[in-house]
Amino acid sequence: MEPVALSREDARRVAVRAQALTADRPDGVLDTVRRLGLVQHDPVAAVAPSAYLVLWSRLGSRFRPAQLDDALDALDLVELSGLIRPAQDLVLYRAEMAAWPLPDAPDWQHATWQWLQDNRRCHDDVLEALRADGPLTATELPDTCARPWRSSGWNNHKNVQMLLAVMTESGEVAVAGRRGREKLWDLAERIYPDEPPLPVEEARRERDRRRLRALGLVRWTAPTTMVEPLGAGDEGVPAVIEGVRGRWRLDVSWLDEPFAPRTALLSPLDRLVLDRVRMERVFEFDYTLEMYKPAAQRRWGYYALPVLHGDRLVGKVDAKADPAGGTLTVHAVHEDGEWSTAMRADVQAELDDLARWLELDLRLPG
Repeated sequence: MEPVALSREDARRVAVRAQALTADRPDGVLDTVRRLGLVQHDPVAAVAPSAYLVLWSRLGSRFRPAQLDDALDALDLVELSGLIRPAQDLVLYRAEMAAWPLPDAPDWQHATWQWLQDNRRCHDDVLEALRADGPLTATELPDTCARPWRSSGWNNHKNVQMLLAVMTESGEVAVAGRRGREKLWDLAERIYPDEPPLPVEEARRERDRRRLRALGLVRWTAPTTMVEPLGAGDEGVPAVIEGVRGRWRLDVSWLDEPFAPRTALLSPLDRLVLDRVRMERVFEFDYTLEMYKPAAQRRWGYYALPVLHGDRLVGKVDAKADPAGGTLTVHAVHEDGEWSTAMRADVQAELDDLARWLELDLRLPG
């Protein structure tokens, strides 16, 4: 098939439309998560937790965090490996869970499976405790591991937490909510919808199709990450972008949608910018989440929010929320290129809305 030829503007607009960041806003929390496919849970709350920020970026200050929490409590949405998904999408994962690890799985998954077998007693003890008393936090579950989890990172000796992660992969346990910042765990059969799963290969194709629909445009050879791929297999049609290297896969249906531009402040983990290679090539945007850098090495700030204006990423806002002090402090607004007076006014309106949503007083630089 001859690839579809796109201008860079065409490509940007496809991505922005797909991620529900035009003036045609979604109807509510469930509609938004279904359109996006997932929202990443992340506890860092320099401004607000990322899942809440992503929904605010789409819905504005009419969004209330309790609406997301209520959807999780009602099991309309579920958390799987740190990603909040529509519960109805679990049919796309459960066959793979039941057969985990699959023969084509990477070596680390087979090694992890062997670690689980070596700790079968602890596995059984965890299931028994959840069956009798769940939901429970990891600290409330027994650690009877015969072979400790060893790593060079922060998970070293976190036996129960790692066991729960493996049992999530195999579809035996699931996140049932949270108590403060701690996850509550229960038997997956109490959390996931009781519907027949799709066969593994059919489910993989459907996941690719939905991912492409949610992103609009992906790199053809995007790497596979441990949680959610950045590509979409062979779904969609091949595309090339004028002046942009690489091959792409496109959901052509987004080309026919009207484009109603607006301005938005984004979470650093927003899916519009999460594939940094796509971001750099298509949007020509220079950005890095700098929270892990020493303060002296940061250019834009600890948790700078990318600024979307129409179909372009045009800057970063370095802001910090202080709920105890009642303030949202903007340390700096970094403009990429020359902003017009109208652009500055649009960004100011978003900052006003962000402060209103957080119920904080806005403090601007200078």
